[in-house]
Amino acid sequence: MAREEGPPAGRLSETAEHYLEAIYYIAHEGDAVRPSGLADWLGVSAPTVTVTLHRLARDGWLEVSAGRDVVLTPAGAAAAAAIVRRHRILERWLVDVLGLDWAAADREASLLAHGASELVTGRLDEQAGRPRTCPHGNPIPGRAEPPGGLVRLDRLEPGRRAVVSRISEVAEHEAPQLLRRLGELGLTPGSGVEVRAPGVPVAVEVGGHPVNLEVQAARAVWVAVED
Repeated sequence: MAREEGPPAGRLSETAEHYLEAIYYIAHEGDAVRPSGLADWLGVSAPTVTVTLHRLARDGWLEVSAGRDVVLTPAGAAAAAAIVRRHRILERWLVDVLGLDWAAADREASLLAHGASELVTGRLDEQAGRPRTCPHGNPIPGRAEPPGGLVRLDRLEPGRRAVVSRISEVAEHEAPQLLRRLGELGLTPGSGVEVRAPGVPVAVEVGGHPVNLEVQAARAVWVAVED
């Protein structure tokens, strides 16, 4: 008997969820998703990624092109969005209700998200006031669209005023200490910022205060340029 088309029923394994979540984050930064990048992101070997991607492709969650690009299927994209939604709601609740700083909240949400049920997530969402974004400004899937027309802070023209919109998920994953550093500097969503002089480091003004910002940190910040 031929196997029915489409992903299997039931909850995804934690490993599968980690893969779909990573693919979602990388793709939503506008980057191509490759097996090598997933290996770096997940901290596993290239052969392990190859085997897991083959299984996820077999089950209908993603496709791997001849050029090795990894793309989620509609079912995979829906599943990934649900995972990211849980993670971002948990982050919001941990920050707004429990009072954790956003770096600690990101770490704790990563531990909790894959075990949280939709019932619990829904209740936490209500307690947090049904937010539209996570504390870092990234939209909660199904509730807010990704903002358009943003530029990275390291590419902002000197003298132009801008408002911090969001922090890159990829950058915060690659260097978690960036979240704490940006929080300490006040580079949070809604903050006004201006590049005073490009270079290494980037000279910026945040809330009227001069700051020398590492290029890696500046690349993690996406801003909306004011007219």
